[in-house]
Amino acid sequence: MTNKKAKFSVKILENLVAITAAEIGKKNLPIVLNKSKLPKEWAEDDNLAKMNEEEAAESYAGLQQAIRAYYGRGARGILQRIGRKLWGKLLETASFKEKVQAKLLRGLPETIRRKNVLELLTRLLDTEADEMSVHTLDLNLLLADNTSPTTHNQHDDEPICHITHGLIREAIYWATSKDAVIEESSCRATGATNCEFKIIVGE
Repeated sequence: MTNKKAKFSVKILENLVAITAAEIGKKNLPIVLNKSKLPKEWAEDDNLAKMNEEEAAESYAGLQQAIRAYYGRGARGILQRIGRKLWGKLLETASFKEKVQAKLLRGLPETIRRKNVLELLTRLLDTEADEMSVHTLDLNLLLADNTSPTTHNQHDDEPICHITHGLIREAIYWATSKDAVIEESSCRATGATNCEFKIIVGE
């Protein structure tokens, strides 16, 4: 689904590309991009730093599309691992205020930690309240992404937000030391109005 207003943090993109290069190999990243006829310059730090937020969103979506095209069925696992590693980088580069809040969060009761850490994730991704939100569904949670830069100009028969999936999984684990079942129940790439992730913790 086309998202003409998609924006993404250049700083986060730079970290993401570094993690991706480490995951698939620094020499392989330009090859993966070239295979999908995307700019090999997206793998270079100097070029990334010159991007604006709209260009960063295009690169963010394109990079994931290239990995899906190159690795096929194996792309889901690769992208989820990238997302999980990105969580640690988001914490590392967070503001002092967010780091303090993250530390305090881990002292809360477990049931409260889950929602709070997802709300922290939305802030670390530099999103506005109307772009990404967290909701309670009985014992479970729902994260709604209304802009989803992953889906910028992307069309697919299945949900494609595997990096976000990995981020959610790692954030929950970091906060609770427990895994959660996560399901992307709707995706803008398939024509839905937003991307929704159900976090099942009540079973």
